[in-house]
Amino acid sequence: MSNISPATAKLIEQYRLWHRSLQPKDGVATINVDDVTSKVATFYEKIREIVDWREKHLMRRMAIERILKRRLFLRTNSKGSSEPFVFELIRGGHFPNDEIPKTKIAEIQKLIDKYTYIINKSPAPPKGMNRGQLYVFLISVAACEVEETLDPLFHMKETALIEYMEESIKNKLKLGEKVLSRGLIDDAEKNIQIYIAVQQALLKLDSPIISYYLLKRYYPSWINYKAAELTNTTKNIYRIWDRIEKSFEHPLSDKFYKICERYDTPYLLLGDILSNDPINNGDGLADPAAAEKLFQEVYGKRFKTLKSRLGKTAFFSTLSIFVSNIFTLYALEFPFAKYVIGNISYYAAIFDILGPTFLMFLLMVTIRPPGKKNLPLVFKEFEKIVYGTKKKEIYEVELYPKRSVVFRIVIYFIYFVSFCVSFGVIIWCLWLLNYPPLSYLLLIMFTSLIAFSGLKIRQRSRELDVTEQKGTIFNIIIDPLSLPMVRLGKWLTARWKKINIVGVIFILLVDTPFLVFVEFLEQWRYFIKEKKEDIR
Repeated sequence: MSNISPATAKLIEQYRLWHRSLQPKDGVATINVDDVTSKVATFYEKIREIVDWREKHLMRRMAIERILKRRLFLRTNSKGSSEPFVFELIRGGHFPNDEIPKTKIAEIQKLIDKYTYIINKSPAPPKGMNRGQLYVFLISVAACEVEETLDPLFHMKETALIEYMEESIKNKLKLGEKVLSRGLIDDAEKNIQIYIAVQQALLKLDSPIISYYLLKRYYPSWINYKAAELTNTTKNIYRIWDRIEKSFEHPLSDKFYKICERYDTPYLLLGDILSNDPINNGDGLADPAAAEKLFQEVYGKRFKTLKSRLGKTAFFSTLSIFVSNIFTLYALEFPFAKYVIGNISYYAAIFDILGPTFLMFLLMVTIRPPGKKNLPLVFKEFEKIVYGTKKKEIYEVELYPKRSVVFRIVIYFIYFVSFCVSFGVIIWCLWLLNYPPLSYLLLIMFTSLIAFSGLKIRQRSRELDVTEQKGTIFNIIIDPLSLPMVRLGKWLTARWKKINIVGVIFILLVDTPFLVFVEFLEQWRYFIKEKKEDIR
């Protein structure tokens, strides 16, 4: 492996260690759930995926978080809650049956007790914070720790690849003169911003899992805590939470992300090569010709996967908007129109459902994967990270040139006009169509959410693309008009995550009764099996 850089050689060994750890261990008692109830629960979870649709790699963590919230919400005491919790996760198909050791139940119980203690014993919140938001933060982090506890190997290679890219970017990233002169960031914070940006760009991780990783980095004893440490952590939990939140809100965070997002593709493909066969492929990387063949194979496979995923994203995003619109129509618009206005406009109702749904569909089907010119550019970057390069590359984080007061006033005036035009046109069209007042608000909200979601998904479609996006005359015209809508969608998305009323209603009216039914069905089947065993 003389041609391979030391960092790449280390990554190969970490993947080989992960591969060896996959071998099943003998003599370990594992958790078993009833097959029939598992099929019923798994079917229900597939239905829930339509309502709570997220990217595939986030779905399991989202399900853990939802189930954990429901179980802690319905209990006044966390003692003994881990066993039914773990059983439900396995029944729902989120973890394999007959593979998780029974010892994990005690580990999950200790984990739940830790977070329950912090939630119940936390002090009064300081000004600007509230206990409800702290609860949401801690539950989301707890879900990440549950996932890692039940499936530690899932995070093993993920962590190795993150650290590999992180070190590479650290060696190449430079702070610009304007950034240094204004003292916006120090070396410690720069490393944290690189760490966050790598996770967001490389693996598209969201804030809960990154928060969990940051907690482990800031506080190494977070996992294996002692009683005194837990008491001290609980007393300072708001300060800890604030530190995590501020890491995401740094004024230069978008610039770090842009650099990592631009150069993440070769790291992603290297991870694919080693995941497929870390033993043989690791040796194959030492030969540039063999490495190119391996690269083309994983690039082609990921390209097909990307096209398939974009198709699924288009379908599930459109279906999710369609279902949400129907729910909103029956829960809010029809009652408002009937009891406040006095009549229901079925024409407006149909447009309320089909309009946003069609917009989401249109945004999705117009996404295109990268072109043929992208492949040689990606391979060139791939060779640089695998074998190293004598010429040191520099990625600069720099501020835009400072604008004069007059120029800023003109720019913000134009932005204000574009804001008025964007929303004014929608309101004017709805007024011409004689829409009910509540539909104005709901349609603008849905359109903004769709615009933001569509933009995020379009960005995801560029995960293999390393080419520069060229501006067009169309962009110059449409960007100022669409930007206010996108920013409103971003703001609404952030608020929706904190106060998801629909999710709470769904848990109370659907999740909880279904949970009772499934657990009763499982106990009934165990009872029948027990009685059959008595027959000799």
